Amino acid sequence: MKKKGPLTPGRNLIWFSWKLVITFSLALCIFALIRLHSSSRTNLASASLSRRLRPPPGSFLGRPKIAFLFLTRRNLPLDFLWGSFFQNGDVANFSIYIHSAPGFVFDESTTRSHFFFGRQLENSIQVDWGKSSMIAAERLLLEAALEDTANQRFVLLSDSCVPLYNFSYIYSYLMASPRSFVDSFLDAKEGRYNPKMSPAITKGKWRKGSQWISLIRSHAEVIVDDDIIFPVFGLFCKRRPPVDASIGNMNIKLQKQHNCIPDEHYVQTLLALNELEGELERRTLTYTLWNQSTNNMENKGWHPITFNYAEAGPRQIEEIKGINHVYYETEFRTEWCRNNSTFVPCFLFARKFSQGAAMRLLSEGVASDFDA
Repeated sequence: MKKKGPLTPGRNLIWFSWKLVITFSLALCIFALIRLHSSSRTNLASASLSRRLRPPPGSFLGRPKIAFLFLTRRNLPLDFLWGSFFQNGDVANFSIYIHSAPGFVFDESTTRSHFFFGRQLENSIQVDWGKSSMIAAERLLLEAALEDTANQRFVLLSDSCVPLYNFSYIYSYLMASPRSFVDSFLDAKEGRYNPKMSPAITKGKWRKGSQWISLIRSHAEVIVDDDIIFPVFGLFCKRRPPVDASIGNMNIKLQKQHNCIPDEHYVQTLLALNELEGELERRTLTYTLWNQSTNNMENKGWHPITFNYAEAGPRQIEEIKGINHVYYETEFRTEWCRNNSTFVPCFLFARKFSQGAAMRLLSEGVASDFDA
């Protein structure tokens, strides 16, 4: 058997070069892992520090405030109505936060009410309907509002929402309840749950409901502190793209995707996963009238009906105020509207209202003083 001869200088140089490359690559991998681990620990430490700095539940002894959180496309078209609403309240009892398009500023040139001057978030993001950016914006609003320890109730509103009662009644209604108002129910007929969400999100805890929520402070903290469920939603809860005639048979593949609307599931599912459903009134405080016609569903899905001037009269508003229960067909459950064990009207707010409708509410005093 022949013995291998000594390596030539050229082969020796190649072998040495390969060893150098492999050693350098391993060093880079180790360095990257160390950086990643360090960054992760730093982020967790920062989050933990932020949580430790918050006062413990029940420790705030001052006058509690409601944080009104407006999620808007740009401006607030119904600012004149909300300005009148806040004018009749004590400024010590509320605070206002607005998530608008990045760079949009609320000042004398963009809003008719001084209550909204400078109330926009500086760290706002571009929001797209049906994407996780919607719940990211909600989390930003809650995070900003939590900085004020006096904020004890958090109400999420759209730019088309209107109040159905005066400030005093809404303040008393919210402060009387130790619970959050979160529309939350099971919907076995829906195919929105994606098995890939497991094990972080189990199907048994998957919930659906209205985006428009009212939270107590501890539940707002749960949402802001969540760094596990939100990323899963970003990956697996996405709106199915609409049918596009220009791509032909490709639609067949696209329409097999899970059609998931994040803002209709995130808060409800997160609170269920944290075993907090026993602390909820499982209903929303914001009335929405849905167009549920078959033709509309086939063409573009169910959408809220917009109230115009003609539909915003005293009779229509009194009908909304008179609603005292909500029936959940998928659970065969009737939710009788209670507040701290007392029967109450179900809704404090309503959407979607046009500017003309809001002007009628204001001129006819529909959303004025309410005799409880």
